[in-house]
Amino acid sequence: MPRILIAGCGYVGEATADLFHAAGWDVEGWVHSKQSATRLSKKPYSVGVIDISQRAQLPQRGAVFDAVIHCVSSRGGDAEMYRHVYLNGARNLVERFPGTAILFTSSTSVYAQRDGSWVTEESEAEPLRQTSRILLEVERLVLDKGGTVMRLAGIYGPRRSALLTRFNDIENDRFVNQIHRDDIASAIFLLLNRKQQDAAQIYNVVDDQPIRQSECHRWLAQKLNRPLPPLAKSAHPRKRGDSNKRVSNVKLRRSGWTPQYPTFADAMENSILPSFALE
Repeated sequence: MPRILIAGCGYVGEATADLFHAAGWDVEGWVHSKQSATRLSKKPYSVGVIDISQRAQLPQRGAVFDAVIHCVSSRGGDAEMYRHVYLNGARNLVERFPGTAILFTSSTSVYAQRDGSWVTEESEAEPLRQTSRILLEVERLVLDKGGTVMRLAGIYGPRRSALLTRFNDIENDRFVNQIHRDDIASAIFLLLNRKQQDAAQIYNVVDDQPIRQSECHRWLAQKLNRPLPPLAKSAHPRKRGDSNKRVSNVKLRRSGWTPQYPTFADAMENSILPSFALE
């Protein structure tokens, strides 16, 4: 039975752990807090409280895995937190599990294009924000070890949608690139289950339809029977910076991945709005 470690068994990590367990993998998940461990205590796989940024907390022997997923969260932190959680965590995982396939969930925020152009994995990645530059450092570390990097678009899914919770903010009508949580999990599952692993690869993980922010809000306004908010300066700083681009998923699609929620409307209708209605 293959064994997998999910370092960061949170919103994305939990869905990924559930998928691998259902497929017969021996799953171990690591979380940052006792509260998270308690929440996951009824899961049919092992969950431990380990901060991967602290080398001493990682088990020094035993714990052999066929694959390791680095999908911890900075919990909205600044550059110092990014370096602590993402970069130090990656260094510790690479050192503790040499030779093990490592997959890192990065971000499409590393693309800083502002002209609405299409970007692929071959496009220039020179972000202005220090947090995204740190993600590039982590990517290089993982790729140098033959690992896989997944650049995730804006994550949404059950009980989580920035566009829905910030419905009154439309700024500059930029393109929005999104990906449903469950489609991230299925992409990870696909890439780690292939018989022939392609070492040191980058994949954009995004749905099929980059969409302008105004189109998203127009759809939501009609669906929720609410007035369309005016175009205005947002009161919230954007985690992904001031970019405006359309991210391509062609490479991942060619690998055999098919998203369950290929468009904004598909996800909203079938997953996101129903979950908010239940709250």
